[in-house]
Amino acid sequence: MINKITSTFCFLLISLFAHAQAEKVYEFNSTCQQAYQEIIKLKVASGVALIEKAKQQNPDNIIPYYLDSYVDLISLFFSEDAADYAIKKPKIEERIKLLEQGQQNSPFYRYCLSMAYLQKAFIEIKFVETWRASWDVRKAFLLIKENKKIFPTFAPNDLIYGGLQSVIATIPSGYSFFASFVGLSGSIDEGMKLLKGFANSSDPYAKLMSSESAFIYCYLLYNIENKKPEVFTFIQNKKLDLVNNYLLAYMTANLAITDKQLAMAEKIINNRNKSPEYYNLPIWDYEMGYIKLYHLDVQEAAKYLESYLASFKGKFYIKDTYLKLSWCYYLAGNTRAAENARANILKKGATDTDADKQALKDAKSGIWPNMLLLKSRMLSDGGYYAEALAILNGKSINSFATDEEKLEYVYRLGRIYDDMHKNEEAIQYYNTAISIGVNRREYYAARAALQIGEIYERQGKKKEALAFFQKCLDMKDHEYKNSLDQKAKTGIERCGD
Repeated sequence: MINKITSTFCFLLISLFAHAQAEKVYEFNSTCQQAYQEIIKLKVASGVALIEKAKQQNPDNIIPYYLDSYVDLISLFFSEDAADYAIKKPKIEERIKLLEQGQQNSPFYRYCLSMAYLQKAFIEIKFVETWRASWDVRKAFLLIKENKKIFPTFAPNDLIYGGLQSVIATIPSGYSFFASFVGLSGSIDEGMKLLKGFANSSDPYAKLMSSESAFIYCYLLYNIENKKPEVFTFIQNKKLDLVNNYLLAYMTANLAITDKQLAMAEKIINNRNKSPEYYNLPIWDYEMGYIKLYHLDVQEAAKYLESYLASFKGKFYIKDTYLKLSWCYYLAGNTRAAENARANILKKGATDTDADKQALKDAKSGIWPNMLLLKSRMLSDGGYYAEALAILNGKSINSFATDEEKLEYVYRLGRIYDDMHKNEEAIQYYNTAISIGVNRREYYAARAALQIGEIYERQGKKKEALAFFQKCLDMKDHEYKNSLDQKAKTGIERCGD
């Protein structure tokens, strides 16, 4: 009898021990940290190899599976390969179920789940599953909000919570009903304060995640807080690796193009490490195409854009890319190639972005842009203001035949003078653009109001800035409505008391 009791007791102990051994844990050990760093640099193959090594070291460690989520995000976000997504989609769902098996008393439990849902949402947006993405963002937000409450000193919380707070505060009016319906609310000030703190923190996890936090912080600092010079100061002061870290190189080149610093962008793209270890990104050709087009090097631009279109499998910005390609050939005088590129706008890509919708509208119109205005626009977008202004020298509003061309002419002068920091002249031409275009479908009047708002904001005239941001929001049924509304709403958030 004693032997039976002893045997039963021993069996129970063994069972309990085995159960304890099988419990899922969070060990962000050296192998996992190395895998994470490789993945963030976009050295995906070596990162995956390290993930597999970490799984073998401890099959019950959840962190390697959490890192798998980064791999899927990178491959699907940059490739937009629908066939690959069909394969990976059920695996993404299974991974979340696995993450739910972790220790709920760990700060990593809700953090990993929140990040997994957020990454899943980014992928869903790429594949136009907007409703699913919205709910997954909600799950991510609630999880990280709860995690911050339970584990207030866990520094990585601020990376997700700060980012979501900032973005949610700027949801365009077309989507604000959903945000209100699911109970999401944000604050630019609070969110950016958290992100800045994390990006500059000496916390061990903040140092580990420094590239990821720099990526998120710089994009939001540029696009939401509109502190553009501070972004490049941050990149320089932090000595971000723009040679061996493809994520940071992509980010900085992209922001430099947007900021009309083409020489910087071209240098980053050309100087990056060309090792085959890095994930193949067609986006480099896309960015080089824009760099060349904006300086009217149209033959070189066409080569890069053709190369990008031949290798990219997604649908976002495809129509817009074909539009830019058609302009390359149009400006080069190659009418046949220009018409072929325009025909592809009708057949390829999707219309989920404002830019693609605009490209389709332009293609259907059958009308080519005014050559002088197009050249001026490209040079202005590239930061070549003197050359852009020279093209329009000696022209007046009466030099153009149609109302649309007259409107674009005054708007274009406003943008050039704006970028040259000649505020008085810029406001004068912007106001003319608003007067002419307030009831038209072209985006020029709404964008002019937005730009005047930003000029007044820079001058510290918040009341005047708010009036013009609101004027932008009040304009209805125009091109780029969602994106311009978001910028205007962000401006209101920044200038509001």
